[in-house]
Amino acid sequence: MSDKPTLILVPGAWHSTETWDKVSSLLEAQQYKCVPVALPSTAGNDSATFGEDVDAVRDSIAAETTQGHDVVVVVHSYGGAVGQSAIKGLTRVKQNVPPSSNDQSGYVLGIVMMASGFGQTGVSFIDGLGGKPPPSWRADPSGFAIITVPPRELFYHDLPEAEGDYWVTKLKKQSLKALMEGGEHSYAGWKDVPVWFLACTEDKAFPVQAQMMLVQVAKDSNANITLREVESSHSPMLSRPKETVDFIIEAVASFTE
Repeated sequence: MSDKPTLILVPGAWHSTETWDKVSSLLEAQQYKCVPVALPSTAGNDSATFGEDVDAVRDSIAAETTQGHDVVVVVHSYGGAVGQSAIKGLTRVKQNVPPSSNDQSGYVLGIVMMASGFGQTGVSFIDGLGGKPPPSWRADPSGFAIITVPPRELFYHDLPEAEGDYWVTKLKKQSLKALMEGGEHSYAGWKDVPVWFLACTEDKAFPVQAQMMLVQVAKDSNANITLREVESSHSPMLSRPKETVDFIIEAVASFTE
C-alpha cells in the first residue's frame, strides 16, 4: 500500500479536467498522485447520462483500489453528486472489512468537497435542487444546459479579467440529461466516509448561505463533516489554489491518521 492515497479529482458541470491543473501540480510536487476525471456529460454528447459520469469516476477509483492504493475523492460543484455516488461499496465501512495485513485492496478513505451539495440516494441532481434549474442556467431544447448569466461573473469573478475570460472559453457543453435524470444511480456516499467541506464565501453560483445550510443538514443526519471556509468565488481551485491545496492535504491527513 502506498504511503499517500491517490486523489481522484472530479470537476463540476461545464468544466474540464484542466480546472484542476493548478491544484494537481502543487499536490504532485508533494508526491501525491492526482487522477482528474473527464465527465462524459461534458464531452459534447447530449445523450450522456449521470450514470455514465458516475461510472467514469468509479472506474478511476477502481483502477487504484484494485492495485492496493487507497483513494480520496475530491469533488467540485455538480461533481459532488457524481463522486458521492461513485464510491458505493468501495469504502471499508460499507464492506465491513477490518484493516488487515492480508487485505490487499485499497479503499475510499474520505471525500473532499468544495462548493458542492449532499445528494440523497435515489434522488436525481435536479430533484435535489427542488425539481427545476436555478436562475443561472436553463434547460434548452438542444439537449444541453445553457448558462443564462455572464459565466465569468458566475464562476470566476475573483480571477484577473483576462484569466477569467480564458476560463470562460474553456467551458464545455453540458448534457442536460445528466442533470435532469439518473436518480437510480445517485447514492449518498457522504454518509459512508468522513467528509471535509470547503465553503466558498464569495460564491455567486452557489451562495455560501446555501452551502452552510446543507452542511448543517448533513451534520444533523450524523454525517462526519469537517467545515472550513475560503474567501473565494465558485472556483477556489483556480482563484485560491494554495489555500485549496492546504485544505486538501489537511483533509487527507485526517483521513489517514
